[in-house]
Amino acid sequence: MLRTTPRHIGAALATAFVAITAPVNAAGTLTPVGSPDRPIEIRAHHLSVVINNGFARTEVNQTFFNPNDKPLEAIYSFPVPRSASLSEIVIASGENEMHGEVVRRDEAKRIYEEQKASGEEAGVADKNSYQTFEFSVSRVLPNAETQVRFVYYQPLEIDTGVGRYVYPLQHGGTDEHAANFWTRNERVESQFTVDVDLQTAVPIEEIRAPGLENVAIITRIDEGRQTLHFDTNSATLDHDFVLYYRLPSNLPGGVEVIPYRADPTKPGTFMVVVTPGIDLQPLSAGADWCFVLDVSGSMEGKIQTLVHGVSKALGDMHPEDRFRVVTFNDSAREVLPWQSATPQNVQAALEKVGALKAKGSTNLYDGVKLALGSLDADRATSVMLVTDGVANTGVVQPKAFKELLAKQDVRLFGFLIGNSSNWPLMRVICNASGGFFTAVSNEDDIIGQIMLAKSKVAFECLHDASLKISGVKTLDCTDEFLGKIYRGQQLVMFGKYATAGKATLTLSARLTGEDRTYSTTFDFPEIDTEHPEIERLAALNRIEAIEVKEWEGEINSSEAKSGIEALGIEYQLVTDHTSMIVLSDEAHQRFGVERRNRDRVATEHHAQSVRAALPVRSRRIDEAQPMFQGNAPSVTRGGGAIDPFSGATIIVVTVLGLLRVRRRVSAS
Repeated sequence: MLRTTPRHIGAALATAFVAITAPVNAAGTLTPVGSPDRPIEIRAHHLSVVINNGFARTEVNQTFFNPNDKPLEAIYSFPVPRSASLSEIVIASGENEMHGEVVRRDEAKRIYEEQKASGEEAGVADKNSYQTFEFSVSRVLPNAETQVRFVYYQPLEIDTGVGRYVYPLQHGGTDEHAANFWTRNERVESQFTVDVDLQTAVPIEEIRAPGLENVAIITRIDEGRQTLHFDTNSATLDHDFVLYYRLPSNLPGGVEVIPYRADPTKPGTFMVVVTPGIDLQPLSAGADWCFVLDVSGSMEGKIQTLVHGVSKALGDMHPEDRFRVVTFNDSAREVLPWQSATPQNVQAALEKVGALKAKGSTNLYDGVKLALGSLDADRATSVMLVTDGVANTGVVQPKAFKELLAKQDVRLFGFLIGNSSNWPLMRVICNASGGFFTAVSNEDDIIGQIMLAKSKVAFECLHDASLKISGVKTLDCTDEFLGKIYRGQQLVMFGKYATAGKATLTLSARLTGEDRTYSTTFDFPEIDTEHPEIERLAALNRIEAIEVKEWEGEINSSEAKSGIEALGIEYQLVTDHTSMIVLSDEAHQRFGVERRNRDRVATEHHAQSVRAALPVRSRRIDEAQPMFQGNAPSVTRGGGAIDPFSGATIIVVTVLGLLRVRRRVSAS
């Protein structure tokens, strides 16, 4: 048988990155443990990515082979990329080709089971919460191949002049029950390839794929376009593919707007990307740091590597800084009280942490609660949580975490590793504190990630920030906290506009105690059909907002399900309440399935073919009336203070930082 939004790498805490060598599961075909059948093989796995204008299109082509003498059901599982809209699936067996349409989850299951019971071919794609996508194919013929192709879109952001794309393959290993039931075949028997077409409206200074430096072929088409190709005769799908690209250091701050409106009688959709060009000065005052370390049983074999991460963080402190260490498993305890970050105290702390043993369950709530105690209101404080698991003991309800954080004026920054980590819970915690979180792959460069983070915490930031659109009525805009904007952060807003016309985008904030306003005007177009994919990304952004409200207790599960189902079907997205049923044209007609996705995919393919034949188009809208007077912050290459293109490939744990301050974002 065959798995936002200010999201940036920033906060003091990111220095607690550590290498983990424990084995984890990967994407692959699934077979029940003890099955007498030989597992479905992955003959070939081809990844094709196009990155352009703030989002990526990922297409995966796989060839499966059934080595048995009887037909089998094939199940393929891979980690859910965060904020990814799974939008297209095609299954080909022999001369038969089937296409996917999104329907209610119960309807998809009913149709699939009917087809399977009658010996007919069918496929279905389901989303297993925040953890995995699973593709099932009802009938893979014996000693024969079946091709599966799927496509998803996801927004990408630039952090301090560095872009980053991740293709997730490595499971986080948090679902023990599933791991005990399934045997996973992650090996590609014949060929594994990666092709990336990176396009920008500005020059690309450098491109890097950690771990593939000596085998990837990188071709420079022109100054704003490069391609990467990697090819091997065999591989295992147990490592994420990570790509970095760096833009020039002298780029001005600015605003890009990517609209889509095909019908002037209906609202248009847009994505706004703001790259602040603001001179933020370095800070020099001392700060307090509270390390909260997960020592539960899932950390077995990782404690010593955790020490290396803590060592890196403590080693970057100044004597005027203070630190504290808290650990948690079944309960939380203070291991080291507040003390100055002198070399002697740091060394003693490392020895203490090095003696910790992993055991017990994960009481995340107690760890956070203890971390919020004993804070000095007169000092800037960061609380750093380091964990590789999810809450499974004590208080686990998201609403309880929100209420806990509401009692403190704190700010939380999240760094999430493990493609199966509980990021929805972390999202609730971050939102409750006015913070944000960022996913970090096991294959990220540790030096680059640390340097990007330090560039944020070491510089002043904008306070009480809000982002608004006026002049044109907007609908369903991104509703996330801003409040505090750090050096190098890029802001992304999705929404709809009711009519064409001139609009004003305004960023309001406080800098060094003074009110600052940055604004520009632009035109929402009557017609613009260049990027139809924006509709899916904006719809998924709204779905995530509904999920947040459900987790925080603002709406009940019935309301959430109804809203998510409606958006999933209208925009053809696989969600927790919708699935993609894959059938032949005849079967779609027989079951009365409306062909919404067929029409949407045709529109997207046409737009993509038109774009491919044209030079990359800049979507900046403030060149005539710049929103910012300065350049956007960027990294320096070679010998500079920040160099994200150096360092070793590592594996990282979840890191969260809580700072004292709130921020807010609004759109009208």
